[in-house]
Amino acid sequence: MTKNPIMTNEEYKEYVKRFMPKTNEKRSLLNSFLVGGFICSIGQFIRYFFNLYLKLQGDSLAAATSVVLIFLGVLLTGLGVYDRIGKHAGGGSIVPITGFANSVASPAMEFVSEGYVYGMAAKMFVVAGPIIVFGVFSSALVGLIYYIFGL
Repeated sequence: MTKNPIMTNEEYKEYVKRFMPKTNEKRSLLNSFLVGGFICSIGQFIRYFFNLYLKLQGDSLAAATSVVLIFLGVLLTGLGVYDRIGKHAGGGSIVPITGFANSVASPAMEFVSEGYVYGMAAKMFVVAGPIIVFGVFSSALVGLIYYIFGL
């Protein structure tokens, strides 16, 4: 009689657990905090630079800082550096705006071999698309509530 080749859920979990690398949660949290904080510190430095030397203020200052951070995120993704940062930092690299830029650039680079329209353009927002849709939908909902109740 042959053994049933199909594993139960419990057997599969045990099988996976044997090969799964052990993680150190405290070190992972510390790395995430330090790298995320460092990325935000770079953003703050850029903001101070634009304010001090280019005399930007208000919305112009915020927009210029965001553009530079998005550019740096896409550039580092294209060079393959952001993936190494993400591997070391975990969640600390996805929280700032550079992580959002990475989530748009990575699928675009991955699927460019399928063509510019059906590959890059179609797959660019696979990860970031739901975030954008949720943001637009929730802001429209909040705006509607403010309009209805006159807040």
